[in-house]
Amino acid sequence: MEVIGKTHPFSDIWEKVQAGIRLSKEDGLRLMKSNDIIALGHMANYVREKKHGDYVFFNTNRHINPTNICQTLCSFCAFGVRMKDPKAYTMSMEEIEHRADMVPPGVTEIHIVGGNNPQLKIDYYEELLRRLKKKLPHVHLKAFTAVELDHFSRVNKMPVEEILQRLVAAGLDSMPGGGAEIFAEKPRSIIADHKTSGERWLEIHEIAHEMGLRSNCTMLYNHLESEEDRIDHLIALRELQDRTGGFQTFIPLSWHPENTELIKQYPDLNWSTGFLDLKVLAVARLMLDNIDHIKTYWIQVGTKLAQTALWFGADDLDGTVVEEKIYHAAGAETEQEMEKSELIRLIREAGRIPVERDTLYNIVNMEFAIA
Repeated sequence: MEVIGKTHPFSDIWEKVQAGIRLSKEDGLRLMKSNDIIALGHMANYVREKKHGDYVFFNTNRHINPTNICQTLCSFCAFGVRMKDPKAYTMSMEEIEHRADMVPPGVTEIHIVGGNNPQLKIDYYEELLRRLKKKLPHVHLKAFTAVELDHFSRVNKMPVEEILQRLVAAGLDSMPGGGAEIFAEKPRSIIADHKTSGERWLEIHEIAHEMGLRSNCTMLYNHLESEEDRIDHLIALRELQDRTGGFQTFIPLSWHPENTELIKQYPDLNWSTGFLDLKVLAVARLMLDNIDHIKTYWIQVGTKLAQTALWFGADDLDGTVVEEKIYHAAGAETEQEMEKSELIRLIREAGRIPVERDTLYNIVNMEFAIA
């Protein structure tokens, strides 16, 4: 049965997709406003399979959140706390080394993000990287969002370029994509009023890319943003990728309201639906023609929807994670870690081929690709 025939409202967009023609902002808005999830999924899956066939990527990773003390305290976030909060913590170097000692063989990546702690200087983060590299010399250190780097720059009164040079010398290998939230000024001024601006986030990633670092990119949705804000955000990422080619993966992130100040201010807001999650994922795959990978973050959406997402544009399931704190502080009920064998099972049962990768998408293992 033909999903998108000549009389379908998306027939013109479908022709563009098949021809590899870039979609416009107007195309994106039509898609984002549509409830035809089957047509959206069909087109996104076409692009996804053209890029990656049946492969689904994952990695064996660990998360470390060195501190939850944060002077920014965005209203959408439940992770950051004030310095005198009973839940406040900052890991010592001995605790960091203990985390490294607990990393089993086979782990290829440590993902490191935390709060904007005004008491920590650049030497803390340099030492953190050095100690991890000494303990785990072959593990890739993906660390510090653009928002954290901007914070380091201000606290240490150094340009971001110098901050990055020092961190790379200490062991930094690439950057995560957090902190982008939504670039549109109006919703950003409410959900993250003291945070690095969207323009500055893009600028810092461009600086990092020009220095040879790769990074991911994200978008936070399901709060106060409009459909147009989402499309503008995706186009801004696409335009930066045109200039630098430095983004590896896009990760759509739905806002979790529990335990946040934002839900107190806007009590009518609610959790995202699976329908919206799949729609945003599919539209992102269609709009971001120059970003190779789209990740469905199972920690955020749950394993069942993550499996479904593998047919709506996603080709990456993230990894084993271990000790995820940020989404769980906001009420996530998913597990905080997953065994590699379970990731493989989920991918196979979705009808896809599991491929273990490293952070830079070099293939680590395909032996289990054939069950």
